[in-house]
Amino acid sequence: MWSGPVIGGVAFAVAMLTLFSGFGLGTLLMPAFALFFPLPVAVAATAVVHVLNNLFKLGLLRHHVDLPLALRFGIPAALAAFPGAWLLTWLSGVTPWLTWTLGSRSYEVTPVGAVMGTLILGFAALELVPALRELRAPPGWLWLGGILSGFFGGLSGNQGALRAAFLAPLALAPATFAATQSVIAVMVDTARLLVYGVAFFGVHTAGVSGSGQWPLVGLATLCAFAGSYLGTRLLPKVTVGFVRQVTGGLLLVVGLGLASGVI
Repeated sequence: MWSGPVIGGVAFAVAMLTLFSGFGLGTLLMPAFALFFPLPVAVAATAVVHVLNNLFKLGLLRHHVDLPLALRFGIPAALAAFPGAWLLTWLSGVTPWLTWTLGSRSYEVTPVGAVMGTLILGFAALELVPALRELRAPPGWLWLGGILSGFFGGLSGNQGALRAAFLAPLALAPATFAATQSVIAVMVDTARLLVYGVAFFGVHTAGVSGSGQWPLVGLATLCAFAGSYLGTRLLPKVTVGFVRQVTGGLLLVVGLGLASGVI
């Protein structure tokens, strides 16, 4: 009953935010999917919405892409996404580490949830802790940024925060920053979707389709398109610092929820 409004609303709001911050859609939409999908399938379903929304953003901002930079960063990122995604497939088969109860409800701390939650908490720290927020990698280390963001993108879908840390020193114009990040994200998403398609969709598609949940992917995609379109209209007016604070706060909540098993 609530699945459509929850997933659609999150997709719309976060897609608008991520246009400004360069990250957030995959991180914040995935827990909404996880309310209705097994966690590995939630990651894969989110990846579908993520790649389609980035393609849509590219259509809106295609004239602002720095293609040489996108390839220099994106090729190592896409290659590193493969081992990250395969690691996720291994973690998803490991039994829960811990089960705990609160009132009448039981929660499981799974290896994949703990790893993803810890990663997201680290990304939240990059946004919320002033000393860490000022950390910026030298431009010559773009290849390393590609490898790190691609690997963690394959593992958890969370690639944008690390990518932004390496691209921020280049002082790109906001539209160029958003468009170039979209190209890189599409490259990583394509790589990890190949792995997810083999490992997850073949196993879980029958159950998910039978319960009528796959239409949620289409709904989330359309809502993300609407959020991205509105974001392009607001791009000249919004303060990036404010958006980063909001996104960092949401990352903190999601990371704690995943690591504890609540989400």
